[in-house]
Amino acid sequence: MSESRRMEQVLVIDDDHGIGDCVEMLLDKAGYRSVVTRCGQDGLAQLASRGYDLVITDLRLPDASGLDIVAASKAADPETQVILMTSFSSIESAVEALRRGANDYVIKPFDNDDFMFSVERALGVRRTRLENVALKKSLRKTFTQKPIVGDSDAVKRLLAMIQRVAATDANVLIQGESGTGKELVAQAIHFGGARAHGPFVAVNCGAIPAELIESELFGHVKGAYTGAGTASDGLVREASGGTLFLDEISEMPLSIQVKLLRVLQERQVRPLGSNQSYITDTRFLAASNRNLKEAAEAGSFRADLYYRLNVITIQVPPLRERGPDIERLARYFMQQYAKKFGSPVKGMAKDFVEFLHRHTWPGNVRELQNAIERAVILADSDMLTAEDLGELAAPAPPAGADPLRVRGAGGRTPLSIEDYIKEVVTLYQDRHGEAELAAMLGIGRKALWMRRRAWGLFRPRDRHAAHDADEPQADDAEPALGPAGGRA
Repeated sequence: MSESRRMEQVLVIDDDHGIGDCVEMLLDKAGYRSVVTRCGQDGLAQLASRGYDLVITDLRLPDASGLDIVAASKAADPETQVILMTSFSSIESAVEALRRGANDYVIKPFDNDDFMFSVERALGVRRTRLENVALKKSLRKTFTQKPIVGDSDAVKRLLAMIQRVAATDANVLIQGESGTGKELVAQAIHFGGARAHGPFVAVNCGAIPAELIESELFGHVKGAYTGAGTASDGLVREASGGTLFLDEISEMPLSIQVKLLRVLQERQVRPLGSNQSYITDTRFLAASNRNLKEAAEAGSFRADLYYRLNVITIQVPPLRERGPDIERLARYFMQQYAKKFGSPVKGMAKDFVEFLHRHTWPGNVRELQNAIERAVILADSDMLTAEDLGELAAPAPPAGADPLRVRGAGGRTPLSIEDYIKEVVTLYQDRHGEAELAAMLGIGRKALWMRRRAWGLFRPRDRHAAHDADEPQADDAEPALGPAGGRA
């Protein structure tokens, strides 16, 4: 007999002594603890005095209705499972019982094996739900015990703002450079507030094709478009009761911005292809590495949506403004990757630490994380040295050097413009996002993407899509600012 069965409590309510005794015998034989009552009032008293995992009740009792027992059971604990028994195979009563919250419906006389199958199934559902609740609580506890790391004044101000904002239900706009950890800030706001029990749903608006983002956000009915074989609620409704984090919202098409604005104003969402709207209780957090106010003034982002989202603005500091935190974050990443790769690395040499503080980290925490991962992999000893950082820590070329002599033939043979662009991309792609690389080269992101395709040169995350995608891929999800022992 399993420990879980010994702990599970079953309440049986039936005025038929023969049925009650039979059910009690079956439950005892299967290893469940049961209490049998002969009338509705005694059953209601039992529900009021203690909790039960499963209630098995007759539909027609001399002093109560089985439907009343269903209501009382669910009021005491929504996860309590209820099985109704009746001698009357009425479809109407079955439908009403299920509508009221009953989990199953059996007809007397019943087959013992079929009856116990219903019992096992009902209790199995309860176990799964309780395990999910426990897992969510554990995840929330883990998150709250591992806050954003930072002793710098910039991070202290950030943490104070997060604490104040988390206690409200206001829309928040999170701004900061690529790689600063905007999604971690959004998670801290969600898990630090009253919505922590609800879902946290994150979506990168730049990673979804324009023709699919409406369906992804707002849902669709079956057959709404070619390929829509089933209906979808959409992410807005999926996040109801919790938080929807719209990362890189500046990449959202203007046509979708209009529909999002309506959802924010009316708190209702209408799936694609439907004529019905649904109320949604969703908190919206948005993030961008662009200045949305400037984008709104330039007409590339809707001003009305900007002001609707911008109830509160949180500016995430770049890593270069978090000087005291850089070494601490680097040591955290070093420990994580040493454990992951089974590396003997356990410390950092003086020249390594000096470089950490000398480098400007234009890619912020993401660049630091990638640099530490690469160094741990390449390290030849238990101490990281500047040499382990490879080209990142290589000396700058001498002043006045020909910019077209990059890596090729020992730096002696001039490169063509096309080869120069390829060399720059190869050298700097680990420390700059696509937008930054394109700006450095004076070309558009689409042009950079097309060149990557022609060269067969993709970032690791893009290789699986090399033969399918025609558009630039979005940057990686934001890394953590640096939890004290969790996700980074």
